[in-house]
Amino acid sequence: MTQDNRLDARAALGLLVHTKPGAGARRLCLALATLICAPPMAARAQTSDVEKFYAGRNVEFLVGSAPGGGYAIYANLLSRHLGRHIPGAPHVIARTVEGAGSLTAANQIYTTAPRDGSVFGAVFTGAIVEPLIGDRAKARYDSRKFSFVGSANRETSVCFARKDADVKSWADVFAKKVIVAGAGWASSIRQFPAVLNKVLGTKFEIVTGYPGSKEAVGAVEKGEAQGVCGIQWSSFGPQYGSWIDKGDVVVFGQIAAPPGDPLQNSRGVQNIWDVVTDAGNRRVLEVIFNQSEYGRPYIAPPGVPPERLNALRRAFDATMKDPEFLADAARGGLPINPMTGEEFQAAVDKVYEVPETDVARAKEALE
Repeated sequence: MTQDNRLDARAALGLLVHTKPGAGARRLCLALATLICAPPMAARAQTSDVEKFYAGRNVEFLVGSAPGGGYAIYANLLSRHLGRHIPGAPHVIARTVEGAGSLTAANQIYTTAPRDGSVFGAVFTGAIVEPLIGDRAKARYDSRKFSFVGSANRETSVCFARKDADVKSWADVFAKKVIVAGAGWASSIRQFPAVLNKVLGTKFEIVTGYPGSKEAVGAVEKGEAQGVCGIQWSSFGPQYGSWIDKGDVVVFGQIAAPPGDPLQNSRGVQNIWDVVTDAGNRRVLEVIFNQSEYGRPYIAPPGVPPERLNALRRAFDATMKDPEFLADAARGGLPINPMTGEEFQAAVDKVYEVPETDVARAKEALE
């Protein structure tokens, strides 16, 4: 009970002592019980303010990837369910903001989007670390200052190739050139093969410029590329798993936190960490590959009022446990292994604490 409530209760007790028995006394007793049991006034006002802000409002959800890709599929699924868990039940409207591997969306969220909790977005994991290891002139934001809502999945990335490329393992891409399709600068399907070339000496030839993972996979289907490296399994597996079953493509490597993804392990797909023997190389690769910990990240602008950010975070957490949401995800073959906004923020802070020497090597490897 707050100090104000205690004072109110004492006043009511004083009145009760001087009140004659009867209906009036009973009403006063009821009022006293309400005072004692009621939540603090500030908490009631805060809850009311958040609900009042969101009621009848459209919350804009900026999706920094091309339609049809994994990020867009996850974002559209989230937009259908999140609103009913936010106080006031606003409408969550997803809008595509393509460009530069999610840098366009990230810049917009950071620099021009309202900071009142009415806008948040989905960006590539690479956009989160771009100010650290990429082009700071293009990434006009400090990732540590975003308001972190959460991540829907902790990802495993895979590398695959057409069967006519004759690539069956990591060892093969050290021995022969493999043409892979990539997207924007900050996308994992460009960053991962680029850093593997520089740090470990693989022989990926990267064809960039595809809007997203869907178009990159389409390039493989059309014969413009032999494979893709660094695509999230949750994007590739549900949509193109039949290619693996038919033997049209081979998943020759996985990039996942040890001990690796259970499904890929059961299929004998070797983890990249099994071929990294040098401790310095491992630290450099972790700067890039640890993005997978927050594989489907959702961020809001800096400076969102704490009570509204908390409402968004708790709504996200509730959505990740919502039976209807999980049923929709299961029907789409979308794995859900969420990270809270607080965990997401801690993971980003950890990445930005990497020693400068390792960051410098990672930056050089990405060029």
